[in-house]
Amino acid sequence: MRPYHQIPIFECGEPLIEIPLELFAVESPHPYEKLGAPYGEQSPYYLRQSVIKNLSQAQNYLKLLHPNWHIQIFDAYRPIAVQQFMVDYSFTQAVQDRGLTNVELSPNQRQEVWEAVYAIWAAPSLDEKTPPPHSTGAAVDVTLVDDIGQIVNMGSPIDEMSERSHPDYYANNDDPEAQKYHAHRQLLQDVMLKEGFQRNPREWWHFSVGDQMWAWLNNQSNPANPVTARYGRIA
Repeated sequence: MRPYHQIPIFECGEPLIEIPLELFAVESPHPYEKLGAPYGEQSPYYLRQSVIKNLSQAQNYLKLLHPNWHIQIFDAYRPIAVQQFMVDYSFTQAVQDRGLTNVELSPNQRQEVWEAVYAIWAAPSLDEKTPPPHSTGAAVDVTLVDDIGQIVNMGSPIDEMSERSHPDYYANNDDPEAQKYHAHRQLLQDVMLKEGFQRNPREWWHFSVGDQMWAWLNNQSNPANPVTARYGRIA
């Protein structure tokens, strides 16, 4: 259970629709599809209708600040089967990165790896009260692309399982490069939050609107006017 799972969901029934990818930068083929994630007939480039509206407005605001920059969509809707695939994949990668194999892991090592995985990845829960954010169609992973089509350096890649993923990791670092990374992260946050999104406190790239995490973050900053989630899991 995450803190935001305490937020009740009152599903509004808004449809999951295709993202107009011509408005954004996009990685093709999709990074998880390249790994073999089982999307089946479902597409990763879908979001709830109002979330797409907010994301389009964020792109428009970015263009006011940087006329030829684009929001790049890394990931959006994620079925539970894909969430399970990526959790398992990330566990295997984390074990390999430690120079180990699955059969060599001690109980303590196994626990440590799973804690690292779940620090980034939501559990692939089938409980309707605790859906992974991406499985609601309300969450999107994004970065920025500059005016020459280059991905803006944020100081760490999306999905990295380390403290560098924390949004303010570089905030108090006086190194000029570190300050540049922090400024890029702040720009991304400013553009997204202006259009109603909230950012995952552990991931500089993850934003959502209308799901449990969004509601929980809103309520932390504005407890006098609490909100509930309007998007639950889409099978």
